[in-house]
Amino acid sequence: MKTTKILYYSATAVLTAIMCFSVFNYFFNHEMIVGFFENMGYPTYLIYPLAIAKILGLIAIWGNFSKWLKEWAYAGFFYNVVLAFFAHYMVSDGQHMFAVIAFCAVIISYFTGKQVRP
Repeated sequence: MKTTKILYYSATAVLTAIMCFSVFNYFFNHEMIVGFFENMGYPTYLIYPLAIAKILGLIAIWGNFSKWLKEWAYAGFFYNVVLAFFAHYMVSDGQHMFAVIAFCAVIISYFTGKQVRP
């Protein structure tokens, strides 16, 4: 059980770090992110709502308020990192590795979290 706890908190910390880095860039390096979104063909009006959704998802996971809310947060992060991977891969900008790391963190955090924090 101790290994599972270490794995859960490590994966959740990695996921949190990647999402916080993303949110930081969305708010404070807005022009750079606008360029990325336009290059990938996404509308730029999604930047701020996506940043807020990431913050709320992290609060739902760490807060452990309800099982239902946590499931939706993990689902949102799953879709976010899968779509981010394919978006970066398709435009060949070489930045898809953060999405791969975040995907692994989401999967590990989700399945070990069911044992550690039911």
